[in-house]
Amino acid sequence: MLTLEDVVKNKDNKEFVLQAVKEDGMLLDGASNELKDDKEVVMAAVTKDGGALEFASKRLKADREILMQAVEKKGWVLCYASDELKADKELACKAAKTDGQILYYVSKELRDDYDVVLEAVMQKGIIIKYASKRLRSDKTIALEAIKQDKRAFDFIVPKLRNDEDIQLIMNPPQE
Repeated sequence: MLTLEDVVKNKDNKEFVLQAVKEDGMLLDGASNELKDDKEVVMAAVTKDGGALEFASKRLKADREILMQAVEKKGWVLCYASDELKADKELACKAAKTDGQILYYVSKELRDDYDVVLEAVMQKGIIIKYASKRLRSDKTIALEAIKQDKRAFDFIVPKLRNDEDIQLIMNPPQE
């Protein structure tokens, strides 16, 4: 089993680093800056562990193909993406399927996108607090968020709080 120390000692050896990140993507941390900017090496690392995106070069954090692969494993790594990619709807929806927390990181426009917000609250209901007011007013989104986490109730608009369907979830009838 290779260690970070092994990678640091061989940080400029592409073949060595490539093999290491195929075993453990997080070993990208020990690679040289040149290899952290090598698409083949970074793609291998994020394919193994999306969290390896943290150690990729700024240029590759703006590479849509790299991001698509990384968020498939760990949606939250969208936080490392370039601003441009944080505004990419397809990428945000894919990330939200594994981690609703991404709503915190996406662009303001995507916080007002029905599909992105719905996907996010289905994974993490309380994240509705980062949705636009318009979508915090949407009954379907509010219901999904509350089904996932009753604490989401505090973040929906007041006019929805007395809705019969929402009240049924919050206060189910006792048998």
